[in-house]
Amino acid sequence: MPVIRPLPPELINQIAAGEVIERPSSVVKELVENSLDAGATRIEVDIEQGGARLIRVRDDGCGIAPDELQLAVASHATSKIGSFVDLEHVASMGFRGEALASVSSVSRFALTSRAQGQDTAFRIEMDGGKMQAARPAQHPQGSSVEVRDLFYNVPARRKFLRAERTEFAHIDDLLKSLALARGSVEFRLSHNGKPVRILKSARDEGAALQRVAEVLGEEFPAQSLRIDHAAAGLHLSGWVGLPTASRSQADSQYFYVNGRLVRDRVVAHAVRQAYADVLFHGRHPAFVLYMELDPAGVDVNVHPAKHEVRFREQRLVHDFLFRTLHEALAHTRAGQGGLPAAEPAAMATPAYGAALSAQPTAAAAPSWPHSFSQSRLSLGVREEPLAGYAALLGEPAATGGPLAFAAQAPMPDAADGEAPPLGFAIAQLKGIYILAENAHGLILVDMHAAHERITYEKLKAGRACSNLRSQMLLVPLNVAVSTKEAAAAEEHADALAEWGLELSRSGPSGVVVRRIPALLEGADVAQLCRDVLGELAQHGSSRRLQEQENELLSTMACHGSVRAGRRLTMPEMNALLREMEATERSGQCNHGRPTWTQLSLPELDKLFLRGR
Repeated sequence: MPVIRPLPPELINQIAAGEVIERPSSVVKELVENSLDAGATRIEVDIEQGGARLIRVRDDGCGIAPDELQLAVASHATSKIGSFVDLEHVASMGFRGEALASVSSVSRFALTSRAQGQDTAFRIEMDGGKMQAARPAQHPQGSSVEVRDLFYNVPARRKFLRAERTEFAHIDDLLKSLALARGSVEFRLSHNGKPVRILKSARDEGAALQRVAEVLGEEFPAQSLRIDHAAAGLHLSGWVGLPTASRSQADSQYFYVNGRLVRDRVVAHAVRQAYADVLFHGRHPAFVLYMELDPAGVDVNVHPAKHEVRFREQRLVHDFLFRTLHEALAHTRAGQGGLPAAEPAAMATPAYGAALSAQPTAAAAPSWPHSFSQSRLSLGVREEPLAGYAALLGEPAATGGPLAFAAQAPMPDAADGEAPPLGFAIAQLKGIYILAENAHGLILVDMHAAHERITYEKLKAGRACSNLRSQMLLVPLNVAVSTKEAAAAEEHADALAEWGLELSRSGPSGVVVRRIPALLEGADVAQLCRDVLGELAQHGSSRRLQEQENELLSTMACHGSVRAGRRLTMPEMNALLREMEATERSGQCNHGRPTWTQLSLPELDKLFLRGR
C-alpha cells in the first residue's frame, strides 16, 4: 500500500517550476515583473543562446534588504500581500512569492541587490535549490538576477526547448508586451552581447504612441482610432486598428487589465462582435487596449502563469467593451484617417466641418458651399430594398415616415473652397470603379461595395425605427439543449421576447419555441435557439438574433445596390461619394472588403519617377 509522506522542498519547487516556468521567456516574465513591482524605471535584459545559457535582468528599483535576501528565494515569501484582503485587491504584477524559488530550483541562480539607503550590496548564489551564504558585492541601487543553464538538472525539460532563434523571439515578444504596459519604464534587450531593442521611456501620449508604433509597426498609428471612455466604474483607453488594417493572424492584440497583459474569452468575444460588421472573413483586428477597474472586481489568481483573469461582473465588462468599440468603429467614415481621443458618441468625427451625430436621423441638413453643391440622386435602386424590408415587416413602403427619414443621410460640412474628403468624380472605369480627385490625389471607389454599405446601414436604421413583428409557429418546436442553456432560456425569457423569440423551458434540458422574428422566417430555428442560448449561458448576453437579421439585411442590400457594369452619370457618382462620407462604417462593405482607396500625389509621382 503506498505510503503518504511530505515531499522535500527541492521537489516541491521543481513541481511549481513545471507550472510556472515553461521556457526561458517565462523566466524573463517573472523577473521583469518583479523589477516593475520594485518601482524600476530602467530594466536591462541580457540573453545568451536564447536564454538556455544565460538570462540576466538588471533594474534600478528599490532593492532588497540584506537580511531579506534568503527570504526572497524561499517558497511563498513575498512583500506584496499579507492577508486575504490583500489577495482580493492585488495591484502588483506578482503576489504568490514562488517565482524565484521555482527558477532557482531548475538553474544555477544568483541574486545581487542593494537596497535603497544601503552602502553595500549583497549577493547570494544557488545551485539546483541549494543556497550559499550571502556575501558583499558591488552593485548600484537595485537588483540583478542571473539564471544560468536553465533546466540543467531536468534533462527532460531541457530537450523540449526550441531553437535558439525561436526562444529568443518569444523573449522579444514578451518584452514588447511588457513595454506597452509600462510606458514610463525604459527597456533594453541584448542577445549574445549585441543590443537588439531599446525602448526609451514614454512620458507623454505622443511618446506612448511612438512606442506602440515600434511594437505594432510604423503604419499602425495612422491606421488606428484613439479610445478613451469611462462608464460604470470601468475605464478603457488605447488604440484600435481600423478594419482596413486587419491582419491574417491575431498576433497584434494586446489587452491589459490594471496593467497586466491577459487573455480572456469575454474580452475576445466582445472585440470579435464589435468588428463583426466590418471585418473580412478570416481577418483579425490589431489593438492595444488598457482597462482600469477596481482590483476587487477582477480575480488574477486563476492561472499558474497569471495569463488569464476572471471578472466578477463578466456581463458588464463584455457589454462595456462591445459598446465602446462598436460605437467607435461605427463613427468611422470613408475619407477619414486616425482621430484624437473622444467619447464614443463623438469618436471618429470628420477632420473637417461639424461632428456627425451617432444617429443618422438626428443630424442637421447639409451646408455645402454653393460652388461645390451636388445633386443627391437616388441612383435608381434605393427604393427596392426599402420596399422589400417594409414587405417583410408587413408594412407599406414608407414615403415620408421614419424609414424615408432615415434614408436622408446627413451630409458633412466643408470649409469654403475646400474639397470634400472623397473629392469629386472625374470618370468611371469599366462600369466598376469611380475615379475621383480630392485634395491629396486620386480616389478609387468600388461603387457596388460602397453602395451596398450605404443601403445596408439605411436598412438597419429603418429596422431600428420600426416595431419588430414576430410570427407564431404553426406547431411549437421542441429543441433539446443543455441544462445550462435551458436555465439561460428561463432567466432571459423577457429579453428574448423583445427580439421576437418566444420560448419556454419544457424540462431539465429542453425548450419549446412558439414565436420567431418575422425577418427570420425560413431560418433553422433549432440551431438559432442553440446558438443564442449558448451565448447567453457563456457570456450573459447574445447578439445572435440581431446578427441573423443583419445577415438577411446584408443580402437584401447586396441585391438592391447598384451593380457592376452599370454606367453612372457624373451627378450620380458625386451623390454616391457624398453618401459614403455621411454613412457609418462606409470604409468597408457588408462583407468587410474595402470600398475605397487613396493614391496620393507623391505615390503617383513615384510610379512615374517624377522628381528623380
